[in-house]
Amino acid sequence: MTLEFSDLRDGLDMAAMSSTPYADAIAAHAARDSIRLMVPGHAADVQAAPTLASFFGERTLQLDLPQLITGIDKGIDNPLQRSLDMAARAWGARRTWFMTNGASQANRVACIALGAFRRPSDPVVAQRSMHSSFTDGAVIAGLSPRFVQPSIDAVMGIHHGVTADALRDRLDSVESPKAVFVVSPSYFGAVADVAGLAEVAHEREVPLIVDGAWGPHFGFHPDLPGNPLDLGADLLISSTHKLGGSLTQSAMLHLAEGRFADELEPLIARANLMAQSTSCSALLLASLDIARDRLEKGSDGIGASIALADELRARIRAGGRFGIVSDGFGSFCDIVATDPLRVSIDVSVAGLNGHAVHEALLADHGIYLEISTDRCVVALVAPGVAVDIDRVIAALHSFAPGGDAPEPPALRLPEPGSLAMLPRDAYFAAAQTVPIAEAIGRVATESLAAYPPGIPNVLPGEVITAEVVAFLQAVSASPGGYVRGASDPDVTTLRVVADHPRQ
Repeated sequence: MTLEFSDLRDGLDMAAMSSTPYADAIAAHAARDSIRLMVPGHAADVQAAPTLASFFGERTLQLDLPQLITGIDKGIDNPLQRSLDMAARAWGARRTWFMTNGASQANRVACIALGAFRRPSDPVVAQRSMHSSFTDGAVIAGLSPRFVQPSIDAVMGIHHGVTADALRDRLDSVESPKAVFVVSPSYFGAVADVAGLAEVAHEREVPLIVDGAWGPHFGFHPDLPGNPLDLGADLLISSTHKLGGSLTQSAMLHLAEGRFADELEPLIARANLMAQSTSCSALLLASLDIARDRLEKGSDGIGASIALADELRARIRAGGRFGIVSDGFGSFCDIVATDPLRVSIDVSVAGLNGHAVHEALLADHGIYLEISTDRCVVALVAPGVAVDIDRVIAALHSFAPGGDAPEPPALRLPEPGSLAMLPRDAYFAAAQTVPIAEAIGRVATESLAAYPPGIPNVLPGEVITAEVVAFLQAVSASPGGYVRGASDPDVTTLRVVADHPRQ
């Protein structure tokens, strides 16, 4: 079969009229009778890749296309660019970038861009409970972080957000800051006052960057919290695969049309070239195109999911055994709203361990929850997803009563040690591995985070404290516990800067 340019042009024209232009373009290309003498190596050939075809399906192989194909992502006003433009309009952005290595990539891109923004040595004020990918980006870009502490629920052992007053105080103590980096919503659905934070940042003539990884759906239904870009954020990290419906590892980065856009846009574009693969997955890109379309058209489905989440919370309260973590959010002045699709359940009031409940629900009932801590578990009700509430309630109440046993002691989040070196300097410094007891008072070379949620408890360059050591060992020993970044999974040793004296 001879493929004429007019065929490609027709495909482009069809995509221009589509609500999912990129997804439709690769579908049209996959449907053609063609011989693929190019990568990927399976060449969409069932005979050549029978195991892949049987596992994923022949159509998946056909849609798995490389980059730079005319009528798909090459040429003027191509379908991929149209898809990006439609995403920017949907989120109210000046420009949107698709990420195929998750919101972690978006965090690193933002950090690399900030490294070239204003003077390289100017510090970045960041919420201390940033995701570990911010730490990775700070190391890559050589950023000089100055941290502002979020509020902490000491009973539940979880971080929340930063208040506008706390941010103002921290900015007043930092000379020549060049950006502010905050998190909203938190892993547990706590929403910060983004409008207030933006006002404070803009008073100091610095952009506000919001890691909104857990809120890609915000703004797409009247009962959801607002989109951070609408509230004044200058750059928004959006993990679309989390609650936006795209495939795992796909995300977006949105730049607002604001006073910093002219400076930031070329820096972000250049940084993305460094961080993005030159072989982006067409499957992930198409899933972002489809997820955006579904969010824009899916208000009814989002509303139905909010109703299901409300019912789940109401029935848990009525059962009397467990608590709802967000019921206590009113005690924290940094929390101005809550993601209604997140149901955080306090199992400690029933004398149960959250990690053990999480594991047992999966093993015994086929119910997979998002996260657990020693005291609670978190369920997500994704937009448009129907949930068997009866099955979930029955499974929760199948656990043996705790009787009169006291609530288990809280595994309190440790205060971080002081920053003795820049993260990049510590990361690349000569290191030695020492028994964990000998690491106390030394300077860390690695980022260590109880995962999930992936908030670093130790950063490269921070002094390791006895409190941090005890916390990490407790997490590692708990059911399902995992410390991201630890070279020793049991956390019996730590890597420290070799020639830096004990603090």
